[in-house]
Amino acid sequence: MRICLIYDCLYPHTVGGAERWYRSVAERLVADGHEVTYLTLRQWDRGRDAGIDGVAVRPVGPRLALYTASGRRRILPPIVFGAGVLLHLLRHRGRYDTVHTASFPYFSLLAAGLVRRVGGYGLVVDWHEVWTREYWREYLGTAAGTVGWVVQRLCARIPQRAFCFSQLHARRLRAEGLRGEVTVLTGEYDGPLTMAEGAPAPDPLVVFAGRMIPEKQAPAVVSAIAKARTQMPELRGMMIGDGPERDAVLRRVAELGLEEAVDVPGFVTSDEVQAALSRAMCLVLPSRREGYGQVVIEAAAHGTPSVVVAGSDNAAVELLSEGENGFIAPTATATDLAAAVIRVSEGGSALRDATAAWFETNVERLSLSASLDVVADAYGLARNAAS
Repeated sequence: MRICLIYDCLYPHTVGGAERWYRSVAERLVADGHEVTYLTLRQWDRGRDAGIDGVAVRPVGPRLALYTASGRRRILPPIVFGAGVLLHLLRHRGRYDTVHTASFPYFSLLAAGLVRRVGGYGLVVDWHEVWTREYWREYLGTAAGTVGWVVQRLCARIPQRAFCFSQLHARRLRAEGLRGEVTVLTGEYDGPLTMAEGAPAPDPLVVFAGRMIPEKQAPAVVSAIAKARTQMPELRGMMIGDGPERDAVLRRVAELGLEEAVDVPGFVTSDEVQAALSRAMCLVLPSRREGYGQVVIEAAAHGTPSVVVAGSDNAAVELLSEGENGFIAPTATATDLAAAVIRVSEGGSALRDATAAWFETNVERLSLSASLDVVADAYGLARNAAS
């Protein structure tokens, strides 16, 4: 089949869960013998190879800064990208059997929906997140947020084969008016399916790993470490990642006098992340908004429990079985997070054994390969529906 993938970012030029997902989809499709085109914004110097063997990467817009200084998505790049996608699909109408796009940043999905009939392709859409009207207004302000919410609703009503990565966002997508079936893909984990032998004994170490944007609430981890150290003075922390909140993390470390106890290395290699998770007592992910939460599975692959925070926008709680592979803190306050960290410490080796067992029981279901099998099967159905 001739398949067009659409996302405005491309791994490893930008790093994130969706970027990894679409690169993995592209590589799997090529391995299965399909002809794959990937539409994106340019994120590399002209003349350089975009870096996916066998995939025709087509930039349909220039290099643009995607985020504001505060970590919010800028409005102009999605509009530019949507216009570029529209022109490409019109110019190449009839070329593709299936177009597979991320729902966000929406204007590209609107473009794919507009050209769907004349283009003669099936439309497959991944909804990594579905935001509430209230969250849209909080994110962009009342006027722009309302527009964003309306555009999201319009996108939900385009005829499509829809995928979500959590029950939370599948429910929201149905409520937004999607016509047809929503399939929940349970797996994005692409690491080893078996645990390494002879894992090291854990250090009294708390790890945070993620992009330091306001929604991740990274500074809260530093406060929790300080609180927990009143009972566990040997406790240390490692704050892995970068972003607009990194300065706030560094300030919190200095304010609490934790310079010798908390390391803030910025972005590190994937191998270094895995090494930190393997020796950590626990991962702490205090996000109030997560579309999936893959790092929870990556931690469990080492027998390392996680602490996440309850919240109406946090799908990562779906990956936690309370007391089995970690704990769900009621809030991201220092008191609640520290209490959960101490519970992990008290769980000791029994909790680590339970976490390892949870991983071994669920890894096939949570694997990237399982989701890719479902997606690949859907292409033919989407094409038939468009005929």
